[in-house]
Amino acid sequence: MSSFEPTSRTADVGRASSTASASAHREAIDVANAQFMSAFRAADAGAVADCYTSDAQLLPANSEPVSGTNAIAGFWRGAMKMGIAEVRLETVELESQGDLAVEVGRYTLAGADGGAIDNGKYVVVWHRDAGTWKLHRDIWTTNRPAPGA
Repeated sequence: MSSFEPTSRTADVGRASSTASASAHREAIDVANAQFMSAFRAADAGAVADCYTSDAQLLPANSEPVSGTNAIAGFWRGAMKMGIAEVRLETVELESQGDLAVEVGRYTLAGADGGAIDNGKYVVVWHRDAGTWKLHRDIWTTNRPAPGA
């Protein structure tokens, strides 16, 4: 099994400020992820959905894409009703250029008792909208074996 090693880089080749830009992008996306996790812990599906662009899409396994703020809020509300009380996110890799960033990371979903319900990896395409980084495309997959496998 391979593992991810945390990295951060930008595609702002040729710019003296690319390291500073990468650091600023990483810090801003860390803040955005913290807001997502905080909203989830508060069981506020609307605030979770506000972390996404207005035309965002979730791309969950075994499902059609979930598009738009209201549908995304409904999706996360359903996850909360299923017993997911907390989402823990860890950025493993981040590449950015201008108002676009791509994040690869690890997630853990936990129940009210703090016990892990699921863990896996994700890819998020971020867009900076009016100075704020928001999730634009969000896809994840579990590390756990399929039932019956």
